[in-house]
Amino acid sequence: MTKDVIALTPKMPDLPTLLAGLYAGGPDLGLNTTADGAVVQLCAPDGRPLVSVETPILIQVPGEATRLLEHAVEDGPVWWTEARASTAVAEAERLAGSFAGRLATVLGGTVWPPEAASTEVVPLTTDISAIPATATSAPAVDVLTDTTAVVIQDRPLIAMTSWLSDALRTAAASDRVLQIVTPPTARLTLPTRNALRGLPNRWVVQDPEHGYYDGLSGAVLHWKNGTFTPVPGEQGTTRVAEAFAPAPDTGDRQLILTLRTRHPADENLVLGRALDTALRHLTGAPPAGWSTAEPINLPWSTRQLTDLARTRAPRPTWLVAVGHPDRPALATVRVLRSPAGVEEDITLAVGYGDDEKPPLDAVEELATALDAEHGLVTLLTSLRAARRDLTVPPSWEAPPLPVAFTLGSAEAEPIGQSRAGYPPLGPTPTRLGPEGRQALHYPLGDGADPRAWTVFRHLIRHLKHG
Repeated sequence: MTKDVIALTPKMPDLPTLLAGLYAGGPDLGLNTTADGAVVQLCAPDGRPLVSVETPILIQVPGEATRLLEHAVEDGPVWWTEARASTAVAEAERLAGSFAGRLATVLGGTVWPPEAASTEVVPLTTDISAIPATATSAPAVDVLTDTTAVVIQDRPLIAMTSWLSDALRTAAASDRVLQIVTPPTARLTLPTRNALRGLPNRWVVQDPEHGYYDGLSGAVLHWKNGTFTPVPGEQGTTRVAEAFAPAPDTGDRQLILTLRTRHPADENLVLGRALDTALRHLTGAPPAGWSTAEPINLPWSTRQLTDLARTRAPRPTWLVAVGHPDRPALATVRVLRSPAGVEEDITLAVGYGDDEKPPLDAVEELATALDAEHGLVTLLTSLRAARRDLTVPPSWEAPPLPVAFTLGSAEAEPIGQSRAGYPPLGPTPTRLGPEGRQALHYPLGDGADPRAWTVFRHLIRHLKHG
């Protein structure tokens, strides 16, 4: 298990300051680097990592540090330096706190969690030889078996950090699954939830009273053959944990857009414009920032986003973007090259409180703009009862309910307007755009009637098979 400590400083931690922080354990501890130099490790005399420190990140996006840490941070750019302490050794957590506290003292910043900060020298007194060495050298992975990489996190909000992103890639490359173990007080950010959505990757909640269960499905779990698997119930059914009970409906809602765009693969292509357009229509402002992980540190730039995707092609590129602090909005974007061109798969969520009305009347105008300007393939608009802050608790949440589905004009053309425009079981679409090349916008419901899923399934079946 690891403990995370983060130094937040207005100045960049330079090499002398980092070294001063790393001397928190005195001169007897050693240093090592991994991940091509991106991670510095404070090590015991036998070489075992005690604290792993990632390269500092400059957070230039307003409100981002506060969003992820739920810890007030002064406005303005801040350097985020994250240290992970192994809890296999008693002194490691204090070492991480002393490292972060020294950075904050020298550079005038703060430490999260605040109670971890110190500047004391922490001598290593534990008998390292009596503690079995971990089977993994990956900084983010706590337990590694033949089938599974386990990350144990004890923080209120589990973000898709570069640590976790690296663990996910490493697990996939070695044909392992990723399982994140947290206490029941933890929540996930939407990017983390989306990354764990596909089984057998799991969010494993360790409840003191109810044991282990899946934080997204509620399935009761146990550790068997080197992985967390469901405990069989009667007649082979999956048991659901008692702790996985519905949270009270506070009136909060999330508007969710799932869209795909397709563009010709030419040198003039600029990615990210569809997401930019969507957020402007729904919130009145463009994204505030983007990155390849959380925290989201870069100011919004479609050009920089495009340049990154271009350098990675033909490999896919996964990105995350955030809105401005006054309106919770998060998006994940997957850019991939296909025989038809360059595609963007975008999932965008925007949060609303009980006294705020989701702008459902803006979706049709948005769909028109996406089709006319950004190569819309499909757009599914849904509404769900879920937290305004877009975080995911380990309790049952109602699935999103479809509000509308839009079929882009280029996608409707091979199906034929006569078939796509007149589904026998409804609904009747609104035609968007100029005559002869129109997108079809199908109303499905108001976001409150579960029968909208049945209507949507019939529609998709008709569009695919006639």
